[in-house]
Amino acid sequence: MTVWRLSDGLELSFPPSRAAGVVNVTADSFYSAARSVTPERAVEDGLRLVEAGFDLLDVGAVAARSGPPVDADAEIAGLVPAIAGLAERAGVPVMADTFQPAVARAALDAGAAAINDISGGSSEMYELVAERGCGYVLMHIAGPPRVDRPPPVHDDVVAYVKDWFSERVEQLVAAGVAREQIAIDPGPDFDKGVDDTIELVGRIPDLQDLGMPVMAAISRKDYLGAVMAGSWDARPGADERGPATLAATALATAHGAEILRLHDVDALDAMRVAEAIARG
Repeated sequence: MTVWRLSDGLELSFPPSRAAGVVNVTADSFYSAARSVTPERAVEDGLRLVEAGFDLLDVGAVAARSGPPVDADAEIAGLVPAIAGLAERAGVPVMADTFQPAVARAALDAGAAAINDISGGSSEMYELVAERGCGYVLMHIAGPPRVDRPPPVHDDVVAYVKDWFSERVEQLVAAGVAREQIAIDPGPDFDKGVDDTIELVGRIPDLQDLGMPVMAAISRKDYLGAVMAGSWDARPGADERGPATLAATALATAHGAEILRLHDVDALDAMRVAEAIARG
């Protein structure tokens, strides 16, 4: 059994796999059905996901796509009311999807139980996580978020990512973060080509050797579209990647991913069926 320790004495244990429902307080997220736009709509959308059976919520107010920096006050204005409303009403743990420490602090004050950080971390963020004792998702990325870069090439991407995680986890521990607070996300599509992303998703058990829960953030990602079309340039948009997401979700669950970050109830159903078949 693997345990992930969150704020205020909350813990999630695995197995079974758990589904994190995506809630975006944005108007520009890459998937059109995941644009809640306002905090009020985000709360309602999040509550619908919980009613459908999601185990936790991942709430963000800045799209991960490339773009200019977003002012922390503007991010807080969208994110914090949604976090507060869901923390009060949802009855499941709420993660704040942010890489800005000031925003993370405000989200924790509003009731977030964990921080999902797509930046690969920083000393300031590590110190905040240690101070607050919250859960933390550490995602692999090769540089600053929201910046387009050509993906590097690796002889063994899994070995490279494992070494990267080992180094960052030691930095977290040195800052005072307990290993039980940390989950890891290999970062599909982030600074990775299609083949490397497929390799990482297919070798989740190798990542679990690190002893921390693995979050598979695979829903509707670009690499799925590239596989569907046989070409990166011809890949269909996120709205057309539903069946591919079901396949990836089922396989990642069968491979033992502890957390599946998903947009749709159909993907939640795929996770449940895969869990039942793979582990009974």
